[in-house]
Amino acid sequence: MSCALCAPGLATAATPAPRTPISAPADTLQWQALAGGIRYANVRGNLTGNGPYEAFVEFPAGFDNPHHRHTQVLPSVVLSGVFYAIFDDGKKVLYPAGSYYLLPAQLPHRSGCEPGANCLLFQYQSDRFDLVPTASR
Repeated sequence: MSCALCAPGLATAATPAPRTPISAPADTLQWQALAGGIRYANVRGNLTGNGPYEAFVEFPAGFDNPHHRHTQVLPSVVLSGVFYAIFDDGKKVLYPAGSYYLLPAQLPHRSGCEPGANCLLFQYQSDRFDLVPTASR
C-alpha cells in the first residue's frame, strides 16, 4: 500500500496550517536510518530535530521497543503491518493497518511490530520526538 498522502499537513496547536499544499509522493520520500533498523521519512519538520514534525516511521517486523514513555502526546496511524502496545496492566493491544492510537504524555508502555511484516506508521507531534526508557513493572 502506498499512502504517502494519507495525512499530510496536519495542523497542531504549535504548527499552523500551511498556506500551500504539501506533497509527499511515496517515491520522493527521503528515508533515514535510526538504531535497530528503524527508518523514518520527514514530511514536515524533523523527527530527530527540535520543534513540530510529521513523519512516516517504519519498524522492522519483530522489532520490540524497551519499556519507555514519551514526554508529549504521540498520535499514530498504522499504515501497514501490525503494531502493538503493552501498557502497565500487561494487556497487549494490537493495531493492524488502518488503526489509530494516541498515547498520552508520560504513559509508560512497551511497543513494537509483530513478526511477519514491517510496520509503517505516520506520526506527528507538536515538538520533537523522544523515547525515555523507564523501569518495567
